[in-house]
Amino acid sequence: MGELWFGGTIYTMNVPEDTVDAIYVHKGTIMDTGAVDELRNQYKEDIEQEHNLQGHVMYPGFVDSHLHIINHGEKLLRLNLAYFKSPEEVKDALRTQIPHLEEGEWMIGEGWNENQWEDTQIIHKAELDEISTIHPIMLTRVCRHALIANSKAMELAGVTSETADPQGGKIIRDENGITGYFLDTAQEIIKQAMPPHSKQYLKKAIKSAVEDLMKNGIVGGHSEDLAYYGDFHKTYHAFLETIHNDFPFHAHLLVHHHVVDDMQLVKEQADNPYVEFGAMKVFSDGAIGGRTAWLSADYSDESGNKGMPIHTDEDLSALVRKAREYNMPVAIHAIGDAAVEAVIEVMEEHPANRANIPDRIIHAQIMRDDLYERLRSLHAIVDIQPTFVGSDFPWVIERLGEGRLANAYPWKKLLQHEIPCAGGSDAPIEEINPLLGIQAAVLRQSYHDHESYGDEQKLTMFEAISLYTTGSAYAIGKEKEKGKILPGYNADFTVLDRDLFSMTPENLLQVVVSKTIIAGRVVYDGFA
Repeated sequence: MGELWFGGTIYTMNVPEDTVDAIYVHKGTIMDTGAVDELRNQYKEDIEQEHNLQGHVMYPGFVDSHLHIINHGEKLLRLNLAYFKSPEEVKDALRTQIPHLEEGEWMIGEGWNENQWEDTQIIHKAELDEISTIHPIMLTRVCRHALIANSKAMELAGVTSETADPQGGKIIRDENGITGYFLDTAQEIIKQAMPPHSKQYLKKAIKSAVEDLMKNGIVGGHSEDLAYYGDFHKTYHAFLETIHNDFPFHAHLLVHHHVVDDMQLVKEQADNPYVEFGAMKVFSDGAIGGRTAWLSADYSDESGNKGMPIHTDEDLSALVRKAREYNMPVAIHAIGDAAVEAVIEVMEEHPANRANIPDRIIHAQIMRDDLYERLRSLHAIVDIQPTFVGSDFPWVIERLGEGRLANAYPWKKLLQHEIPCAGGSDAPIEEINPLLGIQAAVLRQSYHDHESYGDEQKLTMFEAISLYTTGSAYAIGKEKEKGKILPGYNADFTVLDRDLFSMTPENLLQVVVSKTIIAGRVVYDGFA
């Protein structure tokens, strides 16, 4: 039987300012839109339930196009270091937690960011050793491209003074040896020494994350988790066993190239409408915070350092070629302009099947004028994270220099060049709330000094909301069934207590999520 939704403003997101009076939903699909009385009369024999929005505002369901669901769940379950303002606060929090650990248990902290500290010096392993030499300690940086480990963790990982830097990574050393600071692929040296996660732990993290996503009005997420928890099958089945008809959420899982062969063995077996595989995920560079994003010119605050590629040109080409052999799109992390250029070149070398979902370049934070047209000619979308503007400015100016700012976080330029964009949070790196992302895309305001940066790159409210609706749908080739409120589209909705189009952007965070609806079912009710 069907359901009628009415009594508020309903934005279709088909074109700006387009609204409908009411919608009729049947079995998770929008069957019709129009005047409420007409729909009520036309479908009176089939309407089982009516939902009055009570003046609230309905949008197509918001989808986060780039996050890490399990990592977000872990952030909710672990020690969160994101809001600490000094290394002393971090160390004090560790001292508080250590006595509660079981013997030999790892102490793990998430999300430290030295750019928020008055003293930006990275914590040294010796400082962690003062806290514990019995418990291994691992603290992950907010960007997840760096970590700090104590001597016990390094001992368990087999790290010695002779341990060499891996391709695409760096072990930081000083005059006394290894400092405990590991960048990009070097992090795996420490992580491989950690005890394996149980499926039950992964299910708990997934459930915690999805419940939090729903509370924030999010109906789905494009996530990359399958290569990091010891066993592909265990992680995949944790998703299948957590997300299903009784706990619905649209989980679109990118597949890291390390486990893409495992994925090929199971991709036809799952009978779960809410969990699906996506593109093959590849990292091409690191992050700006740790100066590992790959630039075409030196970092302005570190002469001689352009960052680093994760793969050689030959290896990157081989990975994309492998994806094409599996008839898969690729989703490639590329932050620096040199990384973006390398990715464009390999996509040109191995063109995408245009019948498939598009390739992705994830982040593309630093561009050059000569790259936009080349990127536009590809069957590709750029996955952007608007909140990075708020987090990274003004300190990122020191890294890049004034000369590169015209092409830094260039969201408007991408759209002006008709390059499709989708919007995500990169949670747990940034906060999950899509209203933060929408606000950041419209205001481009720093969270640190509250100044705006790159006014010419500001998006309109319609463009910003589209990132999380039509943009996220296009990213997975489902733009004809998701992301709009039109007949034939999925009945996934985000209902807010206020109209984003009639508000000043500065007040967006006052908005409350009224309801989150997936396949016609209310999965979160903020006013229940």
